[in-house]
Formats: sequence, structure tokens, C-alpha cells
Amino acid sequence: MGIKRGTTLAAAAIVVVLAATACGPTDDKAADTTKPVGAAAAAQDSKAPPAADGAYGSDGGYGAAGGGSGAAPATDAKPAGQLAMASNDKVGPVLTDSAGFTLYRFDKDTAKPPKSNCDGDCEKTWPVVAAGDVTAAAGMDPALLGEVVRTDGSKQLTVGGWPAYRYSKDTKAGDVNGQGVGGVWFALAADGKKAAKGAPTAAPAPAAPAEGEAPAGGAAEADGKLSVAKDPKLGEHIVDGKGMTVYRFKPDTQWPMTSKCVGDCLAKWPVVAPLEKAADKGIVEKNYTVLNRPDGQKQQSVDCWPVYTFSGDKKPGDVNGQGVGGTWYAVSPDGKLITVK
Repeated sequence: MGIKRGTTLAAAAIVVVLAATACGPTDDKAADTTKPVGAAAAAQDSKAPPAADGAYGSDGGYGAAGGGSGAAPATDAKPAGQLAMASNDKVGPVLTDSAGFTLYRFDKDTAKPPKSNCDGDCEKTWPVVAAGDVTAAAGMDPALLGEVVRTDGSKQLTVGGWPAYRYSKDTKAGDVNGQGVGGVWFALAADGKKAAKGAPTAAPAPAAPAEGEAPAGGAAEADGKLSVAKDPKLGEHIVDGKGMTVYRFKPDTQWPMTSKCVGDCLAKWPVVAPLEKAADKGIVEKNYTVLNRPDGQKQQSVDCWPVYTFSGDKKPGDVNGQGVGGTWYAVSPDGKLITVK
């Protein structure tokens, strides 16, 4: 059953592009909060430049993904060999392959029935573990090991029904750099659930933020509504349902709607999950659309600009993300950047 896969990965930037054609270009200018909301100030270049080094507030990038967006065949995928359990101080016991590399699962996959939703650029960042040539770890139920046929016809190892992957940024045995990436990738436990410290056989609940604190990765919970708050320096700006400041990333583009915050960037700047409608009439509802990201997440946009929260904001009213890297800014009710500091 085993099919080998090389791990040579091309390094290139990944962009997230909306497939729908609802969004069109508008005259997007930064909001000047010393004037009434909606007054124009400094113009923003509609052709956003590539993200500068450090602009993410992290090292950025979508793993080591590259190339085109088409499905890449999982040929030469490496089997796991003798599985083992490795202890990690932060994550707890994790399942590893025979070389000691951590195995992961993807929340956008399904276990019943087993199905992988990671291919193309995703698969380059998260190499699949080939089925075959695998032995259960000590104390592990061998019946939990299985396989799923991928769209390219190759077979992938499953654990408890969940397709198994490695992470391209894990460079040595024991690395768990893929843990929590995008809020959808987690190390595997021996039973196929998410690894959890102190609870190796139970799927861990996502780490609960403190009251009023924004999640550290993935889609930020927004309680179904956006609203408008007022800051002494920024003036009126959009916040989510928890009162956390909402931001835009300057390198993103409105048309085509594109998010250039991927990979490690998302750990610091979680996307705002889709919302049915704006809570305040002051928030523009034109082009209030949802971006379908290739990492499986859905992201709310305001006037076709993808929006995010900041992990460095710990309580409602915080605006610690304002001006970070010269590329992250709060959002005015009309969807424009607020560039005052």
C-alpha cells in the first residue's frame, strides 16, 4: 500500500483569492479620524505591495508551500513505519513516525467517512503520510490504523479515521511546529484525537482565552455581530462581538479579494469568522461578503477587505495591533484603514 513521496518543497508565497465575482474595486482611502467618519485622508495604493519581512508580526508564509494551486499528487509519500508516542511538555503525548517526526490531523478533514481536504499547496506544506508499512505504537489499538484513497488515487494513512500528515516546518525529530497552525492543525494522539497535555486519549478543547481575550489562532469568535466602538485616538472603529478591535492587512487586495496573511501570520492575526450581518447601521454593508480561504477557513470581509483580530489585544478596547509593521490598521465603519497612531 505504501507509496513514497519526496519532501523537497518549493518556497513561494501563497495568496488567498475569492472565487466569487461580487467584489469590485472602490476608491479605498485611509480614514482620518480627526474628521467625521468617512472623510478621506491619505490615499492607499490599490495595488498592495508584497508583505515586507516582519510585516506579519512573525516570519510569515504558508509553511514551505509553493507553486500552483492545483492538486499535487501524493506520489513518493513516505509511510510512517513503526509508530511511537513522544512526550512533549507543551502538547502532551503525540504520535510520531519511525523517524520521530510528529504526525498531524486537519480539522477540515473528516473521519466518518475518512476524507482528506488537503491537496495542492496545502499538501506541499503538510505532506501526507502514505498508507502501508506502518506498525501501531506500543499500547495503541492497531484497529485504529486505516487508509483513505485520495483524489489523486494514492492511499493515505488514517488514525481513528483521521488522515495523517507531517509538517514541512518540522525539521527534526520532536518538533511540534505545526501544533495549532491556523487553528485547524493539531498533533495526533494515539487514538486519532487531538493531542492534549494530561489527556492523551481525549480531544482537547480549543484553549479558552481569558475573558475578553482574543484567540491566538484560527477564526476569531465574534458572537455573530460586528459593531462600532470609539477610541480616543482612533475614533470610531469596528470591533467584533467580544469588543475586540478588528484590523485590515495593507498588503491584502480588494479586487480580486485576496488575503496575504497565511501560515504563521494567522497565529498572530486570526481571521474574523463569517457574520450574518453588521450589528450597527454605521458599518458599510455593501460587499459585506465571505472569503473562502484555501486553508479551509471562511473569513468575513468588510467592503471586500478581509478582516482580522490581533492576538496581542488581551481585552476589549485594546488597539495594540494598530500600525504594527506599518501594515496593520484598525478599520473604520466604512471599511477603510485608520492610519492615525
